[in-house]
Amino acid sequence: MPETTSQPVRQPGVCIPWEEKLKELPPLKGDAKLVQRVWEDTDSLAYTYIWQCLLSF
Repeated sequence: MPETTSQPVRQPGVCIPWEEKLKELPPLKGDAKLVQRVWEDTDSLAYTYIWQCLLSF
């Protein structure tokens, strides 16, 4: 039987999901929704950049 490795399922367009990144951060003292939005926007740009590099070469 083939071995299966359980890898986390990621949504398209996401490198590191917010829920995963939040575990690495200290407790947030400000607006958590703002931090989440900025993280998700930045992560989306990173994902797009990686794909662009892969498709360009």
